[in-house]
Amino acid sequence: MLRYEQVIELVERLIADDGLAPGSRLPSRQQLARMTGVSMISVRRALDELERSGRVTSHQGVGTFVSRPRIVMEPGRTGPLLDTLRGDQPPPPLTTRVLGVREGLPGASIANALNLEPGARVWLVLRLRELGGIPAIVEQAVIPVALAPDLGAHAAEVGVSLYDLLSRRYGLDDDSEEQYLEVAQATLDEGRQLGLARGARVVRLRGITSDASGVPFDCFQQVYPADDFVFYVAGRTARRVFRGTEVRQWHVEPLGGVERTPVASGTAP
Repeated sequence: MLRYEQVIELVERLIADDGLAPGSRLPSRQQLARMTGVSMISVRRALDELERSGRVTSHQGVGTFVSRPRIVMEPGRTGPLLDTLRGDQPPPPLTTRVLGVREGLPGASIANALNLEPGARVWLVLRLRELGGIPAIVEQAVIPVALAPDLGAHAAEVGVSLYDLLSRRYGLDDDSEEQYLEVAQATLDEGRQLGLARGARVVRLRGITSDASGVPFDCFQQVYPADDFVFYVAGRTARRVFRGTEVRQWHVEPLGGVERTPVASGTAP
């Protein structure tokens, strides 16, 4: 047996014999090295292998934990976010923290997807979704100011239900979506917001939402830790509003001094 395999065997035995539940903290790397008599290099390789297989999850500066069962995300399913999550067990409670609501100018990809004229302004809504109190999804929504002129004045409601607010106040109803999914390395901000180790992989889901008349009103992005989610997608005819090669300038340049961030967070669909 190779040295790193001794560490894997020990971790598997600890999980089984001690009945460690998902979320339980494992011994530190130094402790695992002492318990098995192997080098730190072997311990790191073993934990990397266990993390790739989905058995453990490492959080920089915090420790290594027994992984929770992966949550199945159905991005093509309409409705509140909680309705798109499923697994062997019901998902834990979903809460929303609003990180900011600000006005800005869209990058070329977003402007094209939303059919905006040069100089047209958008709202950038940033939210952090937590499952059972643990950061799980970083979201941003980009909505034309022309379609939701006073959205910034209702920033507190964004933490309850953004799409309900858009429907109720502005008549913007979600009828269809197109999505572009990629696996990439987390940015520094994404890693900080989700509590990920440097270099961790995320699933980045970008898309556009249109109403029944085909008018696009939201360019969105959702970022998921790659080790915590799997994705189920069923095929259907796409309108091809945008293509994967057209998302290079998926950003918003904030306008100086225009930002509204509510203090409270809430339970949100």
